[in-house]
Amino acid sequence: MSRHPYVPGGAGTPNRRPSRRSVLTALTASAASTALLPTTTAHATTAAERPPDALLYVGTWGQSQVHAIRFDPERGAMTPIGKVADVSSNWVATHPYHPILYVAGSEQGGVIRTFRIDGTTGALEQLAETWTEEVPTGSGGLSYLAPTPDATTLLVADFAAGSAVTLPIGADGRLGAVASRVQDAGSGPNPRQTGPHPHHVVLDPSQRYALIADFGADRVFIHDYHRSALGMSGLVNSYATPPGSGPRRLAFHPRGGRTVYLLNELTADLHVLHWNTDGVGRPTLVHRQTITTDAPTHTGTTSAAELAVSHDGRHLYTSNRGDNTLVVHAIDPTTHLLTEVQRIPCGGTTPWGFCLDPTGRWIFVANMASNTVNLFQVDARSGHLTDTGTAVPVPQPDCISPATRLHVGR
Repeated sequence: MSRHPYVPGGAGTPNRRPSRRSVLTALTASAASTALLPTTTAHATTAAERPPDALLYVGTWGQSQVHAIRFDPERGAMTPIGKVADVSSNWVATHPYHPILYVAGSEQGGVIRTFRIDGTTGALEQLAETWTEEVPTGSGGLSYLAPTPDATTLLVADFAAGSAVTLPIGADGRLGAVASRVQDAGSGPNPRQTGPHPHHVVLDPSQRYALIADFGADRVFIHDYHRSALGMSGLVNSYATPPGSGPRRLAFHPRGGRTVYLLNELTADLHVLHWNTDGVGRPTLVHRQTITTDAPTHTGTTSAAELAVSHDGRHLYTSNRGDNTLVVHAIDPTTHLLTEVQRIPCGGTTPWGFCLDPTGRWIFVANMASNTVNLFQVDARSGHLTDTGTAVPVPQPDCISPATRLHVGR
């Protein structure tokens, strides 16, 4: 594994802060706590028994930086490594088993930078820079990227260009040229919905279809996905949300693959959908339930941001930027419908993104406007969250990606 540090001053153009997220007012109160949770095992755990620390990579909104954090999952301790790259970072995602980090930029042209991770120090070495647009379009750049489950393809949502693309991932984790591009159409009543703006791309469990949550078009578009060609093709169907919803995030339930959860940003509500691929007809998304993530007393800006389903499929988590809360829903084991069971302050201001750690015991929250990454503990039985009081200062964090499958030195 390479141990070369990232050298500042590499490729990159000045970051222009996208207008699509300017709907939220940035507050700048910054806080950090060093409180640690006690060990959760019944006996004193020796250093040899403890799992290795994890590395967390954090994108920063409008700051042109990537930060790293070291996390001890036994003690619930986060230790800041600090800035590890001077590049725009709308979104970050780690390769599932190579020491590789992909960083989506905000520059026109849809730039993706590939880095090698030093598993001991957390340092980054830039390997390549890939542009996803033939002709630079608009401003704001990319809104999401992630490797497919088999790590052969990178799925990318290009908010500014109104398109979604795929890029092949080589055996060493490096990216090839764009393999496919789909451009959908539509608009909504909100001033931010003047055209299509893909915000999220996921594959269905069969990996035969790609679903695109389009913020601007108020639709979830369904495209064919071809694993052999590593790409998407023609539109096969779509699901329409009420006008002005702003679809943002999608997640399949991990059991059976027949339930899809859709989080809408502008209306801050969840749709529970049935994923129907039976018969010879086109796949469909059928509405089953709508449930708000807003508090009953909510006033002011309405904005939801992140969505995740627990690994066991028993709970669903969302972040609400209008209320500055994390909301927990229980998932009915038979129907997969939702019931709210907890609403808890996010530990800061504007919870832009969060992620579950691979064990399901912790949630890391990127509180953008309060400049902190906060740690919450997850109760395995109830799904309830507890604010540990542990936080690390990061300038305007927007997303977090763990690199826990890598060998990490202690």
